[in-house]
Amino acid sequence: MMLNMMAVISSYLNLVLASANLASMNEQEYVFSRMSGVTRYLYENLPSYDIAGYATFILVFLLSAFVYKLGFAKKLSIGQNIVIYAFLLIGCLILTFLALFLPMVEGLIVAALILIVYKSRLWREKREEAKAARQA
Repeated sequence: MMLNMMAVISSYLNLVLASANLASMNEQEYVFSRMSGVTRYLYENLPSYDIAGYATFILVFLLSAFVYKLGFAKKLSIGQNIVIYAFLLIGCLILTFLALFLPMVEGLIVAALILIVYKSRLWREKREEAKAARQA
């Protein structure tokens, strides 16, 4: 009787697991359809979800640090820079969770491109002003 009951429970668990696999495939497709572009690409093409999560975090942190450096950084001491980048690292943990379903990476790429254009124009204007000052 005990073996019979174990067989019933085992077959029931197999049925539950089989239906869970079907449900998880539908859930997985649903989640992938809701993800933003870069994050979806990482999660679909990297070997595991853990690696994709770390890659998303690293990408968000590097882009955030690049945008900070281009747009907001001032000359600070090394200790102050360490504190700023430590808080940036903590903030990027939150941004990584937002990056799963919101276009955070894409927004950081656009912000970096805008700041690159701004800095290149600023550099060119300063160079032209210095050239005009030397000629005068």
